[in-house]
Amino acid sequence: MKSSATVPTANAGRYMVQLCKHFGHKVPAEWNDHEGKITFEMGEAALRAAPETLMLVAQAGDLESLSRLEKVMDSHLKRFAFREPDMAVEWRRGA
Repeated sequence: MKSSATVPTANAGRYMVQLCKHFGHKVPAEWNDHEGKITFEMGEAALRAAPETLMLVAQAGDLESLSRLEKVMDSHLKRFAFREPDMAVEWRRGA
């Protein structure tokens, strides 16, 4: 199962690296200047930073794991983006 979200932000690259480094202390994570990947037990999150957007793609084996992965990515992104209180992460299933 798969879902994606495109988050408008001028800080996409910074947030992508923060997420990858943060989770990289506990689970496998890799990144470069524009893309990252975090491999959780429940599934995988792919990230892509563009100048004005951060693209998130979550992939898991079942709906429960996908929902959990979406919530983990959403909550951590919003924690790092506390200076952007209006940030919205809207997941689209099957995208």
